[in-house]
Amino acid sequence: MSTAAQRFLHDAAEKSADLMHREIIRRGMDSYDAAHLKGRARIKDWEAARQKCQEIKREAVNHLDRYLLQFEEKVTARGGHVFWAANGEEACAYVTNLATRLGVRTVVKSKSMVTEEIHLTPALEKAGIKVWETDLGEFIVQLREEPPYHIVTPAMHLNRGQIAKLFREKLDPAITTDDPVELMAVARRKLREAFFAAEMGISGANFLVADAGVIAISTNEGNGRLCTSVPRIHVVVTGIEKVIPRLEDLAVLWPVLATSGTGQGITTYGTLIGGPRRRGEADGPEEFHVVLVDNGRSQLLADAEQREVLHCIRCGACLNICPVFRHVGGHTYGTTYPGPIGSVLTPHLNGIKEFQHLSYASSLCGACTSVCPVKIDLHHHLLQNRRNAVSAGANKPSERWMFRAWRYAMLRPQSYELGGWAMRKALRLIYRLGLAGSAFDPMQVWNCYRAPVPLPVESFRAQWRKSVRSNGDSAT
Repeated sequence: MSTAAQRFLHDAAEKSADLMHREIIRRGMDSYDAAHLKGRARIKDWEAARQKCQEIKREAVNHLDRYLLQFEEKVTARGGHVFWAANGEEACAYVTNLATRLGVRTVVKSKSMVTEEIHLTPALEKAGIKVWETDLGEFIVQLREEPPYHIVTPAMHLNRGQIAKLFREKLDPAITTDDPVELMAVARRKLREAFFAAEMGISGANFLVADAGVIAISTNEGNGRLCTSVPRIHVVVTGIEKVIPRLEDLAVLWPVLATSGTGQGITTYGTLIGGPRRRGEADGPEEFHVVLVDNGRSQLLADAEQREVLHCIRCGACLNICPVFRHVGGHTYGTTYPGPIGSVLTPHLNGIKEFQHLSYASSLCGACTSVCPVKIDLHHHLLQNRRNAVSAGANKPSERWMFRAWRYAMLRPQSYELGGWAMRKALRLIYRLGLAGSAFDPMQVWNCYRAPVPLPVESFRAQWRKSVRSNGDSAT
């Protein structure tokens, strides 16, 4: 078992037993469910909208080379710079070198999961540059020195009492209230100083519009526009899969993203940025850089069976519906992208052998597939990742031998029946000796927390034979 798998099992057990944590998440999810249903009702044909989004993303991903080159051409024509980063190290090196060369001492960041993926903030801090997360949720988890809990709501695992205590310890000892308005005002005052001191702003991108050569950002806080317009340098760090063909595609993608992410009809701020400030413009950066991050995405693109995973628009809907996520929480996954989409994507980006356990952190109920706004067949891909793990030899030898024995018995009815008889005898003996739930009990995982599973006197096969004989039919 890999180190990541051991940590997952430990953290999952811990979080599942934390009743306060589960109550906070339950309330958050119940609120989301109500908002999501209300948001879907605003769209005349939700399934048609999902289908359209799927078609847009399929076209973009299947012709990624063409649309990315078109996007680059448009950006550079307006005076912007585009850098292609093969991996996270190249992306971090480019941004760090740029900041060092231009004398940057302070950076403000808008919310970006890709920068979390490549660990950009530690790279900048190592170079002596102060980095401020300016999304309120991201700011909170930065103060706690922990990663985001959720793709959309980074601090959803905390209640206002915990946040008030954090702000009192980190920002202002005079805080005496847990009123959200007052706490937000404290954060705003602190972040305003950062906005006007920063020489560089860093953002992600929800979409890269190929035909217009602009990035599209959806935010619910003003921090996104302050990060991208006040500092003299704006750097966009984004995955290559974020490209879409046409500006008009945002007419369906934006409302569907907002509905799936938060239940809103549209996010508060929809921003389009295509380059540095031009002559006559009042705001905007002097320099505009876009870092296109591959980091394993091309390898996934080459996999015809699973490339649709790149269609993801990072709405977080699959996390919100997932029964496993609701119990174990986002940090338990130990990855940048938690929940079903993270369980599918992470083994491709970070290695199947280290993270193959994530594909088993699912009931395969299909709820994630049913809510995905771009119709990614997530539970199918979770199953495909399990197959990939077996093909790569990532599962334990004992597990392989167990399934070989199971296959042998399933192909031989008499062996299967004999095995069932032997197991019933063994379990009866274990129960009589008072060892139910112990290390000697094959049903330990169930029996150590519950009453022992009652054992039938005879097998189903034996009961069936009796039933057939009593009805006067011949056994088959």
